[in-house]
Amino acid sequence: MTSNDRLKRHAALVDDMAETRGIDLQDASLRAGLTPDDLADMVHRCVGCTQPDTCAQWLAAQVGTVSETPSFCRNADMFDKLARLGSG
Repeated sequence: MTSNDRLKRHAALVDDMAETRGIDLQDASLRAGLTPDDLADMVHRCVGCTQPDTCAQWLAAQVGTVSETPSFCRNADMFDKLARLGSG
């Protein structure tokens, strides 16, 4: 997998996790102060994860919005913060 493909995969995982948590990342950038750098940091943290396949499987198994991010997610704290700020 090329570096670009890897970044795209993890960006999609971040987006999918946000959606599963009920977080609209565009809205979060407007209402919760999520900056482009914050989002890039989230993708880079995700790239460093050793469990992207587990994450993809977990996401695929979810139905509707969930209230917690799995403990293995390197962005769990950020998703929790965004959810608390009501960005979804």
